[in-house]
Amino acid sequence: MADRVSEVRQLAIRNRHVTPILTGGRYAAAAATTTRPPGFPRGRSIEGFLFPAGYVFGPSTTANQLIRLQLDAFTAKWSTVDLGTRKPYDVLTVASMIERETVAPEERKLVSAVIWNRLAKRMPLAIDATLRYGLGIQGTRPITAAEQKNQTPYNTGIRPGLPPTPIGNPGLPSLQAAAHPAAVDYLYYVRKPDGVHHFFTASEAEFCQKAKEYGYHC
Repeated sequence: MADRVSEVRQLAIRNRHVTPILTGGRYAAAAATTTRPPGFPRGRSIEGFLFPAGYVFGPSTTANQLIRLQLDAFTAKWSTVDLGTRKPYDVLTVASMIERETVAPEERKLVSAVIWNRLAKRMPLAIDATLRYGLGIQGTRPITAAEQKNQTPYNTGIRPGLPPTPIGNPGLPSLQAAAHPAAVDYLYYVRKPDGVHHFFTASEAEFCQKAKEYGYHC
């Protein structure tokens, strides 16, 4: 989010010839001292609550004002999500993983099902996106063997349960998918060569077979 603020600021300077007082650094500093919305565990991280949408700000808009717009948008969208009996922060955290893991909209509820099914069976989630978040591994750079063993609490390959915080800021479709997973028994998924879709299965053997077929290790 801070990087995006910096990019938009540079666009304003270059294309509109105005210099906003808002900077990426000021945004990050404000986010670090902002409290979470009511109804969630207290903590220092507001990752997950900075709702992704279009926001209008002018040269004098402050970081705190922009963050307040995002939190207000989150609160409005969150109020439309039926959580059932699920814990709010768990749903938000699962939604952030769905947001990072899916490209095809129709797969959101399937990825959600895999996450909740693995949690129910006390299986490590083994989601690379959480490790990338915890260690700051950007883009599609391969994760090294040493990084896969790193003891960060975001390493869901070796640590059971959810990561300690969301790993991104999910939109409404991911929030809804997290609250209402598909009614399937899937425990595994692997990305297909098209880079968009996944193969889903409840069988570890079938998962490994497909992973090798697609050129991954298993």
